[in-house]
Amino acid sequence: MALVELERAGFLKFVISQNVDSLHLRSGFPREKLAELHGNSFKEICPCCKTEYLRDFEIETIGLKDTPRRCSDKNCGARLKDTVLDWDDALPPEEMNLATEHCRSADLVLCLGTSLQITPACNMPLMSIKNGGRVAIVNLQATPKDKKASLVIHGLVDKVIAGVMSKLSLRIPPYIRTDFVQLTLRHSLKKKCVRWTLRVTSIHGLRAPLPFLQSVKVSFPERPDLKSVVLKEQPFSLQRETSMNKPFFMLLTLNFSDGCSCLSSSIGWPVDFQKRKDSFVRDRALVLRELYSAAQRESCIGQQEILERENLPRAETSIHGIVTNIVRYDTEDEKLAPPKNDLMNHSRSNPAKRHVEGTDCHSSLPKKLKYFLKDKKLNC
Repeated sequence: MALVELERAGFLKFVISQNVDSLHLRSGFPREKLAELHGNSFKEICPCCKTEYLRDFEIETIGLKDTPRRCSDKNCGARLKDTVLDWDDALPPEEMNLATEHCRSADLVLCLGTSLQITPACNMPLMSIKNGGRVAIVNLQATPKDKKASLVIHGLVDKVIAGVMSKLSLRIPPYIRTDFVQLTLRHSLKKKCVRWTLRVTSIHGLRAPLPFLQSVKVSFPERPDLKSVVLKEQPFSLQRETSMNKPFFMLLTLNFSDGCSCLSSSIGWPVDFQKRKDSFVRDRALVLRELYSAAQRESCIGQQEILERENLPRAETSIHGIVTNIVRYDTEDEKLAPPKNDLMNHSRSNPAKRHVEGTDCHSSLPKKLKYFLKDKKLNC
């Protein structure tokens, strides 16, 4: 998250990553300022139109193979491919070209937490030196490129970057995780009754997994004649028959898996088969910004917002965004309370948060790094 804030402040121009964990994109770092040399375990790409699809689950294959899904563009529809390289695969030329271009033009390249032993990536930082740039290396162990660097710090990247952020008077923003779920209610008439099916699925397709959901409880608070049920296996699905003339209120309690700081979140759904609701699509970016702002301001998790709803003659579908986690970087002089779940009034016993134990960022910044940063912007 420190890199996200450095980019927002105009110091960081580009990131070159050899990781495949998708953390940079999940943090909110701009895709156009990121080169993922070895691919992304959570991303698929269309080989025809080059559209990228970022998933909330790990793609089933590696080695640029076909996946079970297709491009959603109606004019394309090609089979998607994973993006993670196998041992024999060449580095993606688009990513390599961007990375090379930025290394050559950078006035400072930061090498953070890398052994600088894997070619050709390990030689890319040195391209800046030929054009008057400098290289700074932060790694626990020595690297083969230490002698050519202007600055070498053998230490923890988290601690060093926290010091840099303090020196630049910047705060490390929290990571706010938002997950998405699609709810579908299909029905058919059967004399005076309605046979309906509820499905809780991924926004990436009916067969895509929902790794953040452990179970779904479906209850009917205003209808004691309708029995509650807990759906424990994916795909989450419930079939019932109810009277056409009796509307009901359905409460869905989404129970989250490990990795989410809150235990659950609830979505209410008023159902009346004789009335048709309006369809709409909200500005997703705006809704998510509002969710992020509320979560950061209140240190609260579990809240959700509906992003869109489609109402057809025999089906209703809605997509919801849910804040499931807040991860903060805490310094010794700024201890923050763990995130709260106002909806359920409890959270997991081990809330996820990062600590720099016993560290004052103002005093822990290495002297040589203070001097190095005195008149230097982190243009990378």
